[in-house]
Amino acid sequence: MDNNNLELVATIVDRIKNAPEQQITFAEYMELVLYHPQHGYYASNADSPGETLRERIGERGDFLTSPHLADDFGEMLAIQLEQIWQILGAPALFSIVEMGAGQGLLAAQVLAYSQKEYPDFFRSIDYIIIETAPAMIAAQQGRLLDLPVRWCNWDDLPDRSIVGCFLSNELIDALPVHQVIVTNNKLQEIYVTVGDRDRVFNESIDELSTDKLTEYWQLNRINLLSDRYSDNYRTEVNLSALSWLERVSNKLQRGYIISIDYGYSADRYYNPMRDRGTLQCYYQHAHHNDPYINIGNQDLTAHVDFTALQNQGELLGLQTVGFTQQGMFLMALGLGERIAAISSSSGDIQSLLRRRQNLHQLIDPIGLGKFGILIQSQGLTSAEREIVLIGLSMSL
Repeated sequence: MDNNNLELVATIVDRIKNAPEQQITFAEYMELVLYHPQHGYYASNADSPGETLRERIGERGDFLTSPHLADDFGEMLAIQLEQIWQILGAPALFSIVEMGAGQGLLAAQVLAYSQKEYPDFFRSIDYIIIETAPAMIAAQQGRLLDLPVRWCNWDDLPDRSIVGCFLSNELIDALPVHQVIVTNNKLQEIYVTVGDRDRVFNESIDELSTDKLTEYWQLNRINLLSDRYSDNYRTEVNLSALSWLERVSNKLQRGYIISIDYGYSADRYYNPMRDRGTLQCYYQHAHHNDPYINIGNQDLTAHVDFTALQNQGELLGLQTVGFTQQGMFLMALGLGERIAAISSSSGDIQSLLRRRQNLHQLIDPIGLGKFGILIQSQGLTSAEREIVLIGLSMSL
């Protein structure tokens, strides 16, 4: 039986019935099921009154992120962030703005390691978390109680005020996406309608809801109406990611943007063979492709189009510093040496084996290791742009 949040279902049904043509875009549907302030997946984070945020994300939850496996993930990022601080001239105030910080694990790892290994860098850090979900904020505040962290809304940050680094890990994949489909040599959009007794919601096909969907393909230089694509070819467009990057760019005065997520370059994302897109649903560590069940109680994600982010960044005046895979990034920062050191370590053999397994998962080329890491910059001098980031040194 579907595990639906009935309050959220009623809210979405009401939204559809009051919408023109009694349909909403898939992007609006995804926004509601994930981010509705009372009943959305990331807002409530509970299937029942006794369930906690910890049970939604982590070993007992719906999915794991890299910081759950080992503190080393955040420690490697701290090494990279310290070099960025040095590149920018070791400013007295260095902002790290993490967007979508989950349970606060990554922030805790970065700050604890920086305090231990780079005390001068640590004293300069102004760690800012931008988060909208109350349940997430509560979890983060509980974990980061004694660390120099503050929570802000986007409006709290003046334009061109940030010197430092914007950081996200598995954020962009959860931004709402439009779904489009090729029908009779015409590009149209998937909409969500009210269903019947057997199915809460159905889909309809209609004209594109915005010209920005057409502009997206021009940005990517891809023509879905060419002979390469079959009729009924279906895929996603993440306009929210482009808006998000524009907002970040507006806030950044000098520094870097590090985006970590699973995804592809545009030519791989929109491969004619990938004719159902990349949308996935995650519920209790199982994944499927039906977004109309477990409404409000499952995660919805779509892979990231990194080419679109690079092209959008260039239009905004950002420089592409580099693009690499998580495995290569972490190895360049020293994770390989840590894995090798386990063999000569003393202690409980089971604990050592578990640690080695977790570190291998971070660089697994068919798992987390193939995540993409896109690094962009803004406001750097020509000399600063010449300095190679440690994490990209194996990608050259």
